[in-house]
Amino acid sequence: MTSSTPEAGTRAARGTSVEADLGWALGVVFRRYAKTAAEALGGVPGGPRGYQVLATSVSEGPKRQLDLAGQLGVDRTVMTYLLDDLEKAGLVQRQADPSDRRARLIVPTEQGRETLCDLERRLSASEDAVMGSLDDGERMIFRMLLQRIAVQADQADPLHNACHLADEALDT
Repeated sequence: MTSSTPEAGTRAARGTSVEADLGWALGVVFRRYAKTAAEALGGVPGGPRGYQVLATSVSEGPKRQLDLAGQLGVDRTVMTYLLDDLEKAGLVQRQADPSDRRARLIVPTEQGRETLCDLERRLSASEDAVMGSLDDGERMIFRMLLQRIAVQADQADPLHNACHLADEALDT
């Protein structure tokens, strides 16, 4: 016997298996993306955090070290060590801020710019591996919808420190 209510139709369309569970689906996709992205970012000092510093310094121009830490939600002490490693790898430089000689601007090097291009290609391949079952139009729609949900979720429960989130994700 089947029910003709809209709710019953929705349940039937979603199914009752674990694959229909939003939490399960988000977790599986996140784990797959995290694994492929970690592989793509292998060798970058600081992994994803190092990539974020490099990408931000290239796309937005020089920023003060403290401002960059705040923008990315990285503890300032952690940021110091991360920048030390990125600088040793030749990807960024600390330069004196002309408007405040006590502050340092984080500036990408030419090697940093080239490395970022390579990392973006690798991350794109990672995304292709994760979203391989979707065509280009579906990927665009998925990204738009996911971004809308993420912005709303962030407004309801803002992330104040990305380091804590990364630690929580690694603990699960």
